[in-house]
Amino acid sequence: MLVSAVAALAAIVVATLIASQSGLLIKSVHAAQQPQAAEVDVATVVAKVITDWQSYSGRLEAVEKVDIRPLVSGAIVAVHFKDGALVNKGDPLFTIDPRPYAAEVDRAAAQLAVARTRSTFAATDLARAQRLIGDNAIAKRDFDEKDNAAREADANLKAAQATLEAAKLNLGYTRIVAPVAGRVSRAEITLGNVVSPGAASPALTTLVSVSPIYASFDVDEQTYLRYLNRNIGGAVPVALGLADEEGYSHQGIVASLDNRLDPASGTIRVRARFENKDGALIPGLYARIKVGGGKPHPAMMIDDGAIGTDQDKKFVLVVDAGNHAQYRTIKPGGLQDGLRVVASGVQPGERIVVNGLQRVRPGDLVAPKLVPMATADATPRQP
Repeated sequence: MLVSAVAALAAIVVATLIASQSGLLIKSVHAAQQPQAAEVDVATVVAKVITDWQSYSGRLEAVEKVDIRPLVSGAIVAVHFKDGALVNKGDPLFTIDPRPYAAEVDRAAAQLAVARTRSTFAATDLARAQRLIGDNAIAKRDFDEKDNAAREADANLKAAQATLEAAKLNLGYTRIVAPVAGRVSRAEITLGNVVSPGAASPALTTLVSVSPIYASFDVDEQTYLRYLNRNIGGAVPVALGLADEEGYSHQGIVASLDNRLDPASGTIRVRARFENKDGALIPGLYARIKVGGGKPHPAMMIDDGAIGTDQDKKFVLVVDAGNHAQYRTIKPGGLQDGLRVVASGVQPGERIVVNGLQRVRPGDLVAPKLVPMATADATPRQP
């Protein structure tokens, strides 16, 4: 009996141990099968009121550009500016030897004095003849001769006056002044060289206005029809950034549109005007252009890094209330303040995966870490 009891007790102990180990093994298997939550960064979709902007490339152009050429011939006796200097309208630029033209003015003045004397004498002689012809004391032929002489003297007087005016103009042309305010180039013709007038003659220098300044660029047909065509005469905003800038530091407006659309490229030439008080913008510089239009409207915005590509579709992973990743196709738009506008696919306040997208598949459990949406927490840059 004692042996049987001992054997039964031993059997119970062995069974208990086996059951315990089996339970531990089942728990281990379940634990091994339990998926581990992937750690990802998530951010909340940003809702903002924005204005649409379209980006283009263009070049800066001066509002006024003048090639300075001589209007009279002669030797350059003075250059009054330094290369690249800022000049005001009316400032002297060059002086051509004025002495021959001053002498011509004196000669024309003398001829005018002679013509005026002859005109005075002829007028007096004609007045005397008019008194005599009334008394039939002078022949009609003699009267006609005196009348003709008076008319000729008056014509010669006017010709002498015109000659003097022309001489004075030529003398004035020896002093070449700035026709507009702006920045002058280098002197192409230096002191002592002889110049001559004419369109084929080389320019003495060039002068461009500084402020305001134009930026010219080509706009596609859709932008023209959507924004510019409806705002002709209105102040369509334009932003400009230089090649070495990240943002758009200069603000302007559309100044003019071309009168036709280029059928080959499907674009129309647009000219925008910008203030340039500091002279930092110079003609010929490459410019990044943004054209604004339409009314402000609400938009959903996300970080570009949160967008994945699935063949021809764009998608994001939305983290639901249970911290599971949900596949969501979206329709992305343009960039605004460093964020991508989403036309459809997400809602305000939803959390999306912005970092660790490659570690998560749709339906996976994730361990979300809430972070700001890119530059959404920073001060928005002006477009």
